[in-house]
Amino acid sequence: MMWYRAAALALAVSVLMPVHAKTWTKQPFDDKFRQLDEILPTPNEYRTGSGAPGHKYWQQQADYKIQVKLDEEAKRITGSETIVYTNNSPDRLNYLWVQLDQNRFEKNSDYNLSLRAQTRYIIKPSDAGDKQSLKDFRGRTARQNFDGGYKISNVFDAGGQPLRHTINKTMMRIDLNTPLLPGEQFTFSLDWWYNMVEAKTHGGRGGYECFEKDGNCIFLVAQWFPRMAVYDDVNGWQNKQFLGRGEFSLEFGDYEISYDVPADHIVASTGELINAEEVLTKQQMQRLKKAKTAKKPVLVVTEKEARKNEEDDTSKRKVWTFRAENVRDIAWASSRKFIWDAWGVKSGDQTVMAMSYYPQEGNPLWEQYSTQAIVHTIEQYNKYSFDYPYPVAISVNGPVGGMEYPMITYNGPRPEIDKEDETKRTYSRRTKYGLISVIIHEIGHIYFPMIVNSDERQWTWMDEGLNTYVQFLAEQAWEENYPSRRGEPRKIIDYMTSAKQVPIMTNSESILQFGNNAYGKPATALNILRETIMGRELFDYAFREYSQRWKFKRPMPADFFRTMEDASAVDLDWFWRGWFYSTDHVDISIDDVRVMQVNTEDPDTEAEFKRERKAAEPDSLSVQRNEGMERRVDQFDDLEDFYNDNDEFTVSPKNKKDAEGKLKPYEDWEKEMLETEGNFYLLDFSNVGGLVMPIILSIDYEDGSHEELRIPAEIWRQDPKKVSVQLWREELISQVTVDPHWETADADISNNYFPRKILPSRLELFKEKKKRNLMKEMQEKD
Repeated sequence: MMWYRAAALALAVSVLMPVHAKTWTKQPFDDKFRQLDEILPTPNEYRTGSGAPGHKYWQQQADYKIQVKLDEEAKRITGSETIVYTNNSPDRLNYLWVQLDQNRFEKNSDYNLSLRAQTRYIIKPSDAGDKQSLKDFRGRTARQNFDGGYKISNVFDAGGQPLRHTINKTMMRIDLNTPLLPGEQFTFSLDWWYNMVEAKTHGGRGGYECFEKDGNCIFLVAQWFPRMAVYDDVNGWQNKQFLGRGEFSLEFGDYEISYDVPADHIVASTGELINAEEVLTKQQMQRLKKAKTAKKPVLVVTEKEARKNEEDDTSKRKVWTFRAENVRDIAWASSRKFIWDAWGVKSGDQTVMAMSYYPQEGNPLWEQYSTQAIVHTIEQYNKYSFDYPYPVAISVNGPVGGMEYPMITYNGPRPEIDKEDETKRTYSRRTKYGLISVIIHEIGHIYFPMIVNSDERQWTWMDEGLNTYVQFLAEQAWEENYPSRRGEPRKIIDYMTSAKQVPIMTNSESILQFGNNAYGKPATALNILRETIMGRELFDYAFREYSQRWKFKRPMPADFFRTMEDASAVDLDWFWRGWFYSTDHVDISIDDVRVMQVNTEDPDTEAEFKRERKAAEPDSLSVQRNEGMERRVDQFDDLEDFYNDNDEFTVSPKNKKDAEGKLKPYEDWEKEMLETEGNFYLLDFSNVGGLVMPIILSIDYEDGSHEELRIPAEIWRQDPKKVSVQLWREELISQVTVDPHWETADADISNNYFPRKILPSRLELFKEKKKRNLMKEMQEKD
C-alpha cells in the first residue's frame, strides 16, 4: 500500500445571473421540535414560566352549610343551603355563577336533545343503523318522560332579601346589587328539590338502585346541590354548560352537612361524622375505634345487622351530620342494605380511615378486596404525589360503575348470584380485577383532580389521563402480571392508527373515542415518558414536583408541561407537540443497513475493493446457462490483447502516475486508521407514522454477541422523515431490530427488522381470554 493521500482543493465559483432567470424552490420543513411558546399562554405573576404558581396566584373560596332530606318513597332530594363566597381575585364581580348539574336531566336539556346523547356516542349517522337495543330504548324513553332538574326557590341574600337570578340551562347567574370587591365576602341562600334518577335507565354519576328481592334501595347522591362555578385567572367564569361528559371544575371550601334519612339507613359521606353517638350503636362506635389501629379491616356494621335493617319497617328518621374542610365537593350514599368495614392506614403524620360500604350482594368479593384496594391506593399514590391529606377514604358499592368525589367513591362490580341458590355467589377473573382496578382508579381521583384541582370541564386528560397513569403503577404493585387495561404502549396502537381520533388537547365534549383519548393515550404517553424518554428518576421527581406545586390549587396544561421540563432539564416540547397536539402515531421503519468502505484514495487499493465486490455478485441466469459455451476467442488466439489480461478495474500507468503526483504522505494517525479492522455501517430509517421518537435498536452480530443502542429523538431534528445512523463495529451485523421491547407504541413491527422477518398475518399483542367464571364452573363441577 502506498502511504499517500489526495491533497484538498477548494474552488469557489461565483456566477452572476438576472434575478428573473431562476424560480427558487424551497424544501418544506416540518419542525417537530418547534417550541410550544407560541401555543402556551404567556407566563405572568399568577402562573410562572417554570410551571409553578406565581407570587400573586389566587383562587376563590366557597363555604357551604346544607340541610338535606332523602324521601325514600318518592325518590326525591330536598335541601336548603347557605353559601359564603369569598372573592380572592383582584377583580370586581357584578354577578356570580352557580352550577345546576341536575338540570342535565330536564326533558329539554341540551344533554337530552343532543345528538350524542341520543345515539350513545355514534360518530356519524350511518353508524347507527336502523335498530337499537332494548336497553337503549328503555333509557331514551325514561329520559323523555322523567321530570328532572332542580326546582329552586327562596334565593335570598344574607338579609333575607330576594336576589335577582337567571337560570340558563345548567347555570344560574346571581345578580349582585353592588359589586363584590376584592377581599370581600357575599352570603346567600336558596331552597331546592329534585327527583333522583334511576341509575340503570338514566346513567349518569349518581342515582338509585332498588333490589327486586327485598325492595330496598341504594342511593348514590352526587351533583346534588347547586354549587359555585369557578372564577379563575385563566378563563374568568368557567360557565360552560354541562352536557354530560365534561365533568366539574369547582372551588375549595369548608362544609357542614346534615342528612335527614330513614332511621335504619347507614350514611357514607365526604367528611368526618361529628354526631356518631346519635346515629351509631355503642358497639358500632367501639368497632370503628378498633379499626383505626387494626391489622386488617374491621366490620363496623356486620352483614347480620344489615340483614336486620333490610327486614325492619320503620317510619323513624335520623340526622347524620358531617363536616369537611378544604374540599371542592361533597357526595354521599345512603341505604339500609349497607355493610360497613373500616381500616386505619398511615399517611404522613395522620391515620386515614379507609372504609367500604356494600350490600350483602357484594360479598364475598367486597369484604375481601374493597378496603384492601383503598389502602393499597393510598400507599402507592403517596409515593408518586403527596401524602393523602383527608381523614377518610371511602368505596361504596352501588349502581354507578365508577365515580369519584372528595373522600368518597362509587364502584360497581359485584359477584354473580346463583338463581337457584342465592347464598352461592361467585365471580369471574374479570370481575375481581375490575373491582380492584376501579377502586384504585376512583380513589386515585381523590388526588387528581379532587386535590390537584384541574379543570375537568375543559381538559379531561388532566385528571383521567394522569390518574390512569398512576393507576397503572399501583396495579403493577398489587401483584405480578396484573392485567392492566391501560398504560402498556402496545395497547394503544389500534387507537393511534384509527381514523376516528382527535388530539388529546381537545375539549371533553368534542372527543370521539373518550376512553382511549382521555384515559389510555395520555396514560401511555406518561409511561413512555417515564420509561423511555426521561428515565424513572427524573420523571418521578418532576411528576411529584407538579403534584406538590398544585396541591389544593388549579393547574392548567401549560403548568404541567412546564413543570415536567423545569424539574428535569429535559426539553419535552417535541413530545407534548406530537403526543398531545397531533394525531400522528409511532411507526419507525429500518429501511436498509449498508456497509461503507473508507476511501483510501490509493488507486490499487480501491481497484481491488471494486474487484472483490464484483466477484461477490451472483452470476446472472444467462451467464449460468452459457457455462461451457465455445467462444470465438477460444478459436482465434490473436483476438486476445491487453484488455483480456487486465479487467476494467485495472489502473492504467498514466492514471496511476497522475494520482501519485497529487498524493502526499499519510500522517501516522491516518495509517493507524487504515490498518484498523472493522466495518463501517450506515443504518437508514424512515418515520412512517409521523410521530418522532427515540430509535431503540437491538443489534445481533455474527459472532453471537448482542448490543442495545438508544438514539434520542433529537436525531430527527433536521429531517423528521428520514435519518441515517453511522456505526463502526468490528463485528459483522446479522440482524437489526427496532423497538425490541415494544416500548414506544410502534404501530407496525413488520418494518422493524433488517433483514425483514416473515411474521404472522395478524400479531395479537394480548389475547383477551374468554369471559369465564371459573369459580362458578369449579363449584358446579364439585
